[in-house]
Amino acid sequence: METETLHPMVSVVKFNETPQILKFKAYFDIYAIFLKLQKCGELTYGCQPYDYEDGTLIFVGPGQVYSVDGGDKPITSKGFGLVFHPDLIKGTHLGKIIRDYSYFSYESNEALHLSKKERASILEIFKKITEEVNQNIDTHSKTLIVSNIELLLNYCMRYYDRQFITRSNANKDFLVRFENLLIDYFSSNKPQALGLPSVTWCADQLHLSANYFGDLIKKETGTTALDYIQSRVIDEAKRNIFDAGKSINEIAGALGFKYQQHFTRLFKQKTGITPNEYRRLN
Repeated sequence: METETLHPMVSVVKFNETPQILKFKAYFDIYAIFLKLQKCGELTYGCQPYDYEDGTLIFVGPGQVYSVDGGDKPITSKGFGLVFHPDLIKGTHLGKIIRDYSYFSYESNEALHLSKKERASILEIFKKITEEVNQNIDTHSKTLIVSNIELLLNYCMRYYDRQFITRSNANKDFLVRFENLLIDYFSSNKPQALGLPSVTWCADQLHLSANYFGDLIKKETGTTALDYIQSRVIDEAKRNIFDAGKSINEIAGALGFKYQQHFTRLFKQKTGITPNEYRRLN
């Protein structure tokens, strides 16, 4: 995918000015933000296709694979792309916090869908960055470009928060599925075989990226995904502690703990007392 480069570390691409292509696949060592102004079912991210209407933002971070496949028909895209090298933001405030923008690790079905008003705001920032890239490079160029990129990312963070809220009904259904997943997990032999359920494992079972899964849990419950899972582990432990026929070591092993002391430490951290103290109190 060829396009004219005016700055060595950042470019703004107009898709309708790029050559038509049939297929394209690349491993990215840069950050990229694609604003698609059309249905974009021809795109894939990882192994899954995008199939959204106009006004969709797609984020790709270093180490990810991005591809386009139009089959037998050349693709003429409509929209914009902002790409920048990690070296552009080294030593800047954005460089220190770039990992906070977790949506760079979201999966294809977790893209950001914009309202018309939101799309207008994003296009305005794209315009400002384009104007700055087209300027002759001077001592202010990097600061202005990076500050506008950070502004763009912060707006995207706001819009993702909005998207989590507007999809609250779907998210509640997701939480029910998450709860059922944990119930089924502890009702099976998975704890003994796999250990404690990890955030990554749960996200994978629910067909979400770990970052999106964690952000969704945080928005819906006010706690992290790990804390949520650990709380459910402790709830399960409390039910088992009532069985006087089971030793604390047996309960720990059945829950997926390799060592009893790890179980005791987590239990006390969550309840303020040890498992044995809890058993005596109840």
